[in-house]
Amino acid sequence: MDIAADVLDVLAHGKLALEGRIVDASNATLFAHVSLDGVTLDCVYKPRSGERPLWDFPEGTLSLREVAAYEVSAAAGWHLVPETVWREDGPLGAGMCQRWVEIDRTATLVDVVERGQVPPGWVDVVDAQGAGGRPVSLVHADTAALRRLVLLDAVINNADRKGGHVLLGDDGWTYGIDHGVAFHEDDKLRTVLWGWAGDQIDLTLRAEAELLQDALAGAAGTRLSELLTRRELRRTSDRLHRLLGRGVYPYPGEGWPSLPWPPF
Repeated sequence: MDIAADVLDVLAHGKLALEGRIVDASNATLFAHVSLDGVTLDCVYKPRSGERPLWDFPEGTLSLREVAAYEVSAAAGWHLVPETVWREDGPLGAGMCQRWVEIDRTATLVDVVERGQVPPGWVDVVDAQGAGGRPVSLVHADTAALRRLVLLDAVINNADRKGGHVLLGDDGWTYGIDHGVAFHEDDKLRTVLWGWAGDQIDLTLRAEAELLQDALAGAAGTRLSELLTRRELRRTSDRLHRLLGRGVYPYPGEGWPSLPWPPF
């Protein structure tokens, strides 16, 4: 049984019942249940009508970009983005529907620690000042899943990888969420996951990225063409080609803030 396919079917065709709004989100983000043939899933529903216009992204496209991020993650075989579909028939109109992830509340993958106190198995990102001028460091775990997430963000040009957008599920899996401000034509990568900047991409991840390159030239590219403009899709392929050519994790860019604000 293809569990992911079953989840996608329920998300795409099930009956959506709204339960409440996630109030700390910048755009309308609804917690809901979706039911089909006796199967009920918790999900996040983001209607296009609830998107706040941004100066640098075309209006009404943010939820489409969320679906596109899932498609890229799935095409690479990384499955870092929870199953996400586009629905025309949502209770508040067309929008994206994504499987809800229950998180492990006893652990985290991104944190702020006392400066110089980087935990074993973690990497330092940047030193800063915390409350009252306290010296602190932004750190994140050193895991294969997070390394894949860094590559995913580089390919989709994620402009908002906050610490709170990196989840450790109670199933032990690592997930990335909130990809509405991605796939811009201009380089806008902003992330808290800079711990490997300039390091060599290992052969396993490089092989996976090469498979993604093939997928974007085939069926995955066809699906993405329904979600992104032709130029956005071409720039996505260009970023992947450049990443493979350099063979290293990306560095922070120039002329654009490299850390999202706030970082959590």
